[in-house]
Amino acid sequence: MALVLRSRGSGLMGGPAHEQAPVPTPPERLGEFPRLPPERLDELTELGERRRTTEGEVLYCEGEPSREFLAILTGTVEVVHDRGGPDELTLGVQGPGEFLGELGLLEGQAAFETAVVRRAGEIVAVPVERQRALVGRDSALGDLILRAYVARRYLLIGLGAGFRILGSCYSPDTLRLRAFAARNRLPHRWVDLEQDREAEALLRRFSIRPEETPVVVWKGERVLRNPSNAELARLIGLPANPPDAGQCDVLVVGAGPAGLAAAVYGASDGLTTVSADAEATGGQAATSSRIENYLGFPSGVSGGELVERAVLQARKFGARLLIPAQVNGLTPQDGAYDVAFADGSRIRAGAVVLASGVRYRRLDVPGIDRLEGTSVYYAATVHEASLCRAGPVAVVGGGNSAGQAALFLAGHASTVHLLVRSDDLGANMSRYLVDRVERHPRIETRLNAEVRGVSGEEAMESLTVEDTASGNRLELQAAALFVFIGARPRTEWLRGAVALDDKGFVLTGADAWASADTARWSPLGREPYLLETTLPGVFAAGDIRSGSVKRVASATGEGAMAISFLHEHREQNGHLVHSASAEGRPQAGDRPRPGTGPPPTDHAR
Repeated sequence: MALVLRSRGSGLMGGPAHEQAPVPTPPERLGEFPRLPPERLDELTELGERRRTTEGEVLYCEGEPSREFLAILTGTVEVVHDRGGPDELTLGVQGPGEFLGELGLLEGQAAFETAVVRRAGEIVAVPVERQRALVGRDSALGDLILRAYVARRYLLIGLGAGFRILGSCYSPDTLRLRAFAARNRLPHRWVDLEQDREAEALLRRFSIRPEETPVVVWKGERVLRNPSNAELARLIGLPANPPDAGQCDVLVVGAGPAGLAAAVYGASDGLTTVSADAEATGGQAATSSRIENYLGFPSGVSGGELVERAVLQARKFGARLLIPAQVNGLTPQDGAYDVAFADGSRIRAGAVVLASGVRYRRLDVPGIDRLEGTSVYYAATVHEASLCRAGPVAVVGGGNSAGQAALFLAGHASTVHLLVRSDDLGANMSRYLVDRVERHPRIETRLNAEVRGVSGEEAMESLTVEDTASGNRLELQAAALFVFIGARPRTEWLRGAVALDDKGFVLTGADAWASADTARWSPLGREPYLLETTLPGVFAAGDIRSGSVKRVASATGEGAMAISFLHEHREQNGHLVHSASAEGRPQAGDRPRPGTGPPPTDHAR
């Protein structure tokens, strides 16, 4: 593919219509546009159908869901953002052997670009359900397609494609929408009412009063005035939580590594599985630029790629993912559980896996609140890095998350000040990260350092940092501050439902038994399993659990273990919801049998 950035408008891309020379993108570096060998095209042809194309034909359109995986046999296809609008931008031209689309195709989202036939030829079209099945059983092809789709998604994000968020940097609702879009890895661009020269023209174009902002503009025509996160999600095509969510065998609360693992293992075992998250898939892991100590990825893997793989895997087995869907109530009911959502909907679940993770703690520094979302961040992804404008930045924290963020940001910022409260960088950071941080020429590490103040009105300009060993203070120039100083569990809604430790983490196993209502457990004739809470059939996995190891691998392992223990509870209790349909799902109370249902999994009981 020849990657071409060509703007035809005078809108948000700025300036008069212009054309840039083609910018080649090395496939071996980013992998956005690989070519499929002839034998792969033959496989796809067997699953779909060959079609002739005509010049000017629109294969799929921005804003509309695509139902087919398209590979080009002959001819060329132009990929365009905002086709026909003032911000029209040609992203590239694809030719024989290449395939179209990006991550939204696999995840059921609306397309973020339009594909137009430039030179007539022939394509092969495969229904997306068949293509998902092929990706699931053919790891080589699956890796090729998934890597390309993830890379294309981040390419779109970097170019500012997708919808527009128009609002003030001082508006909490603007910050809310921006955070939701970034956490869900949705291509978008923020137009700041306070600084962007195009803001006034956009307000006039869509007849928007300043007090009506923030607004979301999609496809240059649809306008949502101060939408909720759920309304924005529905616009893009994220899975919805219907008013009557019905019932399921297992509800997984949270879609981080632990929750996604539970969803994968539950669904692959034939259980009707629903996973709900209030914000986004991936949890804190999705904000990591690169995870280098995760088993099976010797060269590391970005948090976003790892999460997207898990999401596709869960959906492949039939798990239903709801984003955003905030759970705020858990009530025992006739051997099962009535789970309430913040939007008023409810679901009846035979068992529950609590995996809602943690959220990063805020710095207690005067004046820092006004800069959150504009200069103070609690994640370091492509989105946040793009806002730094190559200036100096600061990272606060001494753990692995801080080390990974510093290394990632060093590729975007002129200088990264790593501020560590302790006197030893290796006290809470893995050795491999310590070595890389200490060797990096753009990272300046300061030990015994604490932030005492920030300066800047509309954006951060500098930090006041104190050396706690000497008491000396200095000013550091910094355009942004990234904070990784520990976390607190997302368990506010669980108080009174299950037992928590003094820090708010969920008690399980022997610790839970010490606080459990024995009358509730006596009919079962047992104590809680290792990951079971004070409620039978309610399990906790990952960072939310008291005593858990705060690592991605540990979280995924506990998510799988929770499903294994759920089966044991299911055998003993026999009170799971009878939620199987007439389409062949196992009946509640049945164990998957060899030769039936999904392929066997690797549970270690």
